[in-house]
Amino acid sequence: MATTPLCPRARMAQRRRILIVVAMLEAQEEEDAMRGRRRYGSYHDLVKELHLDEARFKAYFRLNKGQFEDLLRRVAPEMLKEQTAEPITAHERLCICLWYLATGDSFRSIAFIFRVGHRTVARIVRSVCRAIWDCLMPEFMPTPGKAEWGEIARDFQVALDFPNCVGAIDKKHIVIEALPPSGSLHLNNTGTFSIFLLAVVDARYRFRVVEVGAYERRSDGGGGTGTLTSSPFGHALHHDTLDLPGDAAFPGAEHLGTLPHVFIADEAFPLKKNLLRPYPGSSNNVGERKVFNNRLSHARRMVEYAFGMLASQWQLYRRVHGISPPVAETVVKATCMLHNFLQWDNVDATPDIPAETSLGMQNSHRLGSNNASREAMAVRERFTQYFVSPAGQVPWQDQL
Repeated sequence: MATTPLCPRARMAQRRRILIVVAMLEAQEEEDAMRGRRRYGSYHDLVKELHLDEARFKAYFRLNKGQFEDLLRRVAPEMLKEQTAEPITAHERLCICLWYLATGDSFRSIAFIFRVGHRTVARIVRSVCRAIWDCLMPEFMPTPGKAEWGEIARDFQVALDFPNCVGAIDKKHIVIEALPPSGSLHLNNTGTFSIFLLAVVDARYRFRVVEVGAYERRSDGGGGTGTLTSSPFGHALHHDTLDLPGDAAFPGAEHLGTLPHVFIADEAFPLKKNLLRPYPGSSNNVGERKVFNNRLSHARRMVEYAFGMLASQWQLYRRVHGISPPVAETVVKATCMLHNFLQWDNVDATPDIPAETSLGMQNSHRLGSNNASREAMAVRERFTQYFVSPAGQVPWQDQL
């Protein structure tokens, strides 16, 4: 029997009633969860037990107790600005957020573990991640100036035998679930939904520049309006406004003249005056050009290791993110900041990188055209000449 379709006003009223019922059910769920929090919630049982065992505490929260207390002191005032249905201490909020980052469990799973509402978990994760980014940035990811870029270059020279290098750059797709309003906004060229993470890493595995945002599918060809140069960092690199140190000669190779300070990247990036990439193709991977590719690959592993450490430390990168793009951006930025917080003075650390791949973090594809300028090709050629000269060669450069 056919039913008479509802008029627009009736459909709107029906939708309003459904939303009211859903809101009432969720409010009841929050109330039921809060009622048993002190008796059954993990914070009032398991977390207190973990404080008695340093190794287990770090396994659950990825920070030791001293680091946890230091972080709490730095971010507590900011993260308490957002109210929840029932007063939840700054300590418990940080536990909930770190539990999510360390495990990648769903908000509903964590809500059950801590006996709070899943909407409360979502608000806590968002506000704590925002507080971590805002409060730690001045100390653990300050905007580099000429002096800081110079210090990074000295570290690359001493530790990795790559002169005039101010950072290794790479970009990853952070895979997210497609949400109804997204459309194709976050659909990348591999057919998955994602946001991007663009990062510059120094010779100590620390993130010095981080940009997170919606995926951009334009190319860098022609007008230079693609995924790299349309980002704030790429725009500054293109227009020479990063406050990099001036051109400098290589030690013992004054005959090559002065060369610019450069970032190093893989073949997905375009070749520019201040951005070096390998010589492409197997036909170029011989002789002097093979030496250049080996030396660049050896130095560029800093950014690969940093991403590997990030995915190993925070298990949410092992899964596809079931959160909205704005929340995903906040979460990703917070993990990068926490990475620096743990790594900043840990200069002798050797990264322990697992071999398995991360489901939630995937490699990026080409970020620009290969139509390099003559100036950019000349800069790469002069680096190549230095690496094969007596002043610049190292014993291992033919063995990689």
